[in-house]
Amino acid sequence: MNEHVKQFEDHALGEKLQQKSAIVGVIGLGYVGLPLAIACARGDFATIGFDVDPGKIRDLNSGRSYIDAVPAVELGSHVEAKRFRATADFAELVDCDVIVICVPTPLTRYREPDLHYVTTTAETIARHLRQGQLVVLESTTFPGTTEEVVKPILEQDGLTSGSDFFLGFSPEREDPGNATYRTVTIPKVVAGDGPVASNLVQAFYGSVVERVVAVSSPSVAEAVKITENVFRAVNIALVNELKVIYDNMGIDVWEVIDAASTKPFGFMPFYPGPGLGGHCIPIDPFYLTWKAREYGLSTRFIELAGEINVSMPKYVISKLENALDSTQKTSLGSARVLILGLAYKKNVSDIRESPSFKLMDLLENRGTHVDYHDPHAQVIPPTREHSKFQGRHSVELTPESIAGYHAILIATDHEAVDYRLISEHAKLVVDTRNVMEKQGLATSNVIKS
Repeated sequence: MNEHVKQFEDHALGEKLQQKSAIVGVIGLGYVGLPLAIACARGDFATIGFDVDPGKIRDLNSGRSYIDAVPAVELGSHVEAKRFRATADFAELVDCDVIVICVPTPLTRYREPDLHYVTTTAETIARHLRQGQLVVLESTTFPGTTEEVVKPILEQDGLTSGSDFFLGFSPEREDPGNATYRTVTIPKVVAGDGPVASNLVQAFYGSVVERVVAVSSPSVAEAVKITENVFRAVNIALVNELKVIYDNMGIDVWEVIDAASTKPFGFMPFYPGPGLGGHCIPIDPFYLTWKAREYGLSTRFIELAGEINVSMPKYVISKLENALDSTQKTSLGSARVLILGLAYKKNVSDIRESPSFKLMDLLENRGTHVDYHDPHAQVIPPTREHSKFQGRHSVELTPESIAGYHAILIATDHEAVDYRLISEHAKLVVDTRNVMEKQGLATSNVIKS
């Protein structure tokens, strides 16, 4: 028996969690929400997924998955067994015993938190909130959001957190493409608003994932996720800066990192790239930057790391420009360039905040003809910031198509790419991921960037 449920056998929701009779609602069926919803269904909870996208609803209820981490076969089995279904009818929230919020938390153009999706979702929940429900926020945000933003919205019609309903926070820790860890095997940090909520949120996640790590408050849990992402952003910025410095010294930064990694203590390898991508690392640290201003504090490390990481696409383009000029006597304005990889990391289809979009923007602004190839992203979907690229298709890699470009710019090192074919037929390869050397293809037409 889950120990946290055992402590609350006399609590109605605790009993439901113990008996697996609780109904779970997950709001937002993207890269975080859908894997969580399926994990809940796998844990024998009847699970309802909520989303505003009718296309997603149709796909999911037909057993079609659009997320790599959720195999269609497993999705279909849960739909058929009636353990999972998707809906756009938010009135059904009243039937849910546990409601988990998994909506985006982007930045505004001024790098300030955009909590529109969180507040709108909280307002929707408030209209259907009833006594005894557990509401958990998973969306990454600044410390204080759960108690200072979400809680007042949920309490606006007279219900009180901690007695009438229960509120918690548990940061998502999804890592798309990670073959070792998935939703149920990643330790889950949890916190509740008050002791009853704390035990209930532990009981819920303890029934779904393998390990629960409880902390003292939602603010601490929110700070945990921000800290994890700040750690990565700062260290990636460091190796990106080292790449630029060592490149000017004629030193290969990848060789340096590989050698340094042999030290069994005191060193953790991070690798440079063309810029940051994904929903977390390029965005979340600035939530803390914004919140720190409320206390009259500056976040110099975070902001400097952001400046370095944001500058990397321009550095890559400068390397490409110099390589085109020195090897082919061709300018960017008259060049044809193929960007290899649209997704922000290898072996996934996730294009959120991908630096490839910035590379495409920079090149097209210089008059370059740009195409892309990505085996995991065949068509560019609608995006908030790069709508002009919507509908473009991945080009096929053939000897003829490769030879038709002045340069191949490797932005993402997908494994499902024939790099030998590229090596044999490309006039010039600018490699931001060191994949050509890893493949044993570091020929004279390959320039590291």
